[in-house]
Amino acid sequence: MNLSFRQGPYTLVKLLLLVLLSLGLLVADHRFRAMEPVRAALGTIVAPIQYVVTLPGQLFGLTSETFKSHTTLLEENQALREKQLRQEARLQRLWTLEQENARLRSLLDASRQVEEQVRVAEIVGVDLDPFRQKVVINRGEPDATFVGQPVIDARGVIGQVVHVGPFASEVMLISDPSHSVPVRVARNGLRSVAFGNGKTDQLDLRFIPNSADIRAGDIIVTSGLGGRFPPDYPVAVVTRFEPRPGRPFAAVSASPLAELNHVQEVLLVWRDRESPAAPETAAPAEPPG
Repeated sequence: MNLSFRQGPYTLVKLLLLVLLSLGLLVADHRFRAMEPVRAALGTIVAPIQYVVTLPGQLFGLTSETFKSHTTLLEENQALREKQLRQEARLQRLWTLEQENARLRSLLDASRQVEEQVRVAEIVGVDLDPFRQKVVINRGEPDATFVGQPVIDARGVIGQVVHVGPFASEVMLISDPSHSVPVRVARNGLRSVAFGNGKTDQLDLRFIPNSADIRAGDIIVTSGLGGRFPPDYPVAVVTRFEPRPGRPFAAVSASPLAELNHVQEVLLVWRDRESPAAPETAAPAEPPG
């Protein structure tokens, strides 16, 4: 027989004693803080248990917050990269427009400085192999373009028209191996002929004596001889003068002033007697130079 649930006077006495003890402890704790050391000791014992119990929740919350923060940073980073790419694309477009405006302003200034009539043309095709250096422009027969017509840019001579089509024309660059143009040194009038050699950054000046007064930095301009190019158009700047003893002429090189590799817009030049209203009056084609 289980004695734990036996009832009697003894059990009632124990209950009354426990109630009185509890009330006494409550009064003592309330008035004299008598249970404070016990409460502190129990708190110290229970604290590790509470920490262990709450640790999983804290770790889960920390992990969740870290994951959210990482995801947010990735999204913000991606958005910033996309915004940067869009801004860079806009800057590139603005830079291109700025460069184009600068080129057009240069062409406008060049057209005001020349005495001949000029017309702007755009390069639409390029052929720069070592044996054939020509470009195609968007001016043809309806624009009264004619064979032998000089072509310049804002800095110097580009070449001359060698073929005219219905909607486009072909221009031989001064760097073409078969092209030559009579020139003179602007400083002293010394005459020569500038020949192309297949290199867009170099021309050969021939028939200059070893004792000639010419040096690096001299500007070479068209002489007007031959009737093809009007006089005084800039062509190149001398980069090398090397006398050759035992030979009648020195080795002279010059760098074209026109940007043969980068030009996009050019000017077609004609004189009054070569009016575009009457292209049939233009002189018959003759060998370059």
